[in-house]
Amino acid sequence: MQRKNKLLLKKGVCLATLLALNASANALEKPQSMEEMWKIIQAQQKQIDNMQSALQAKPEQTVKAAIPEAVSKNNSGEVKTLARKTDILSQEVEKLRTNLAIPDEVKYKSAYGQGPAASKVYQVGKGLSIGGYGEGMYQANVGNKGDAKDTADLERAVLYIGYKFSDHILFNSEIEFEHATTGEGDESKGEVSVEFASLDFFLDPMANARAGLVLMPMGLVNRIHEPLFYFGNHRPEVEQRIIPSTWREMGAGLFGAITPNLTYTAYVVNGLDATGFSSDGIREGRGGGSNAKAENFGYVARMDYTPNLVPGLTVGGSAYVGNSGQNQAILGQKANFFTQLYEAHAQWQYRGLEFRALGSWGHIGNAALLSAYKEQTIGAENFGWYTELGYDVLPLLFHDTTQYLAPFFRYERLDTIAKAPVGFADDPTKDWQIFQVGLQYKPIANVVLKADYRNFVAKQGSLADDFNLGFGFIF
Repeated sequence: MQRKNKLLLKKGVCLATLLALNASANALEKPQSMEEMWKIIQAQQKQIDNMQSALQAKPEQTVKAAIPEAVSKNNSGEVKTLARKTDILSQEVEKLRTNLAIPDEVKYKSAYGQGPAASKVYQVGKGLSIGGYGEGMYQANVGNKGDAKDTADLERAVLYIGYKFSDHILFNSEIEFEHATTGEGDESKGEVSVEFASLDFFLDPMANARAGLVLMPMGLVNRIHEPLFYFGNHRPEVEQRIIPSTWREMGAGLFGAITPNLTYTAYVVNGLDATGFSSDGIREGRGGGSNAKAENFGYVARMDYTPNLVPGLTVGGSAYVGNSGQNQAILGQKANFFTQLYEAHAQWQYRGLEFRALGSWGHIGNAALLSAYKEQTIGAENFGWYTELGYDVLPLLFHDTTQYLAPFFRYERLDTIAKAPVGFADDPTKDWQIFQVGLQYKPIANVVLKADYRNFVAKQGSLADDFNLGFGFIF
């Protein structure tokens, strides 16, 4: 009789285990999110814990309840067998928990000054995060082309790679491939660059630390330069020639929120190299983290404020100062070339409306000596500003649409030689106005199609207009 009961018990345990596994499999058949998956696992674990507790307390009653009329009694050896089976079931559930891949719903939202796609690493619990963006365009030059040719270009393909070591330390980076190839070292044909690579140390909401190759916290585009989040196929010229985007340097500093509405960022970085300055601006003086000269340091700080009284409004400004001489002999003397750059900005996103405005002014000390060395006029002062307005019209036509279609207009004014140094002539061909109109269409939140026309007006000379068609995406 005892042998018969043992046989019945073993069969019953196997049946109970198979039923439990089948219930688990059915429960996990179509989980829609990690949250749902966790609920299933927690419920299953609770069942396992209850079974183990009941086995320890009243093994005979538990077996009878789990396997009606299958067995009538139990002994210690059989309880151990059932406990072992339960442990195996627990291990199987753990495997399902760790191996089942369920896509998370990513919410693209800017965090800590990074672009929305670049901010994915801040949303993960721990471990690796991968994102990216890309953009390409066709550009047709219109009017007085000169040497300009129509082009089709995969302008950028970018990977964001981040790793969250813990709740307090993470790494984030951007690796950019330009123009679809490395071009044998010719930047105009293409290159591979690290746009930023930094460690974040979360200490306190008011004061966190960042170190590495950092994006300079200036302007609206330098840090948030993903194609879905600015109008047009080209970034504003003011934010390329006056604020030399994308601008990144090696450095370290602090970032945080003084109040929930007032944020700041401040870095100490390697200084600019004045020997790279030209009549087109300071852009080529960037170090970019590639054996950058660091005899002089630069200091940059930014603040942004989002008032509760005006939903969607952000106002702020930033400043950069530092010597750019880098201890180099220029025409027999070592000059500091004290460089200053300031900007103020505002953007307002309310319902379908998007408005942005930015103004920037810069100064280069001892520009006359630098102009003599470079044999061209380097502006002692430069300035630029722009304003743009767009409106998503689709909700006016289709009430429940999730798509986006915005006509927009942008006006830019800039002059890289706003003031020529004493003894050098101004160059009015560097004094520009740009009128731009276009359409921005997003069939889904991750993809944008763009069309725009830019009309360039120089104070002296003529520039080709351009018509641009393009696409962009983030993931």
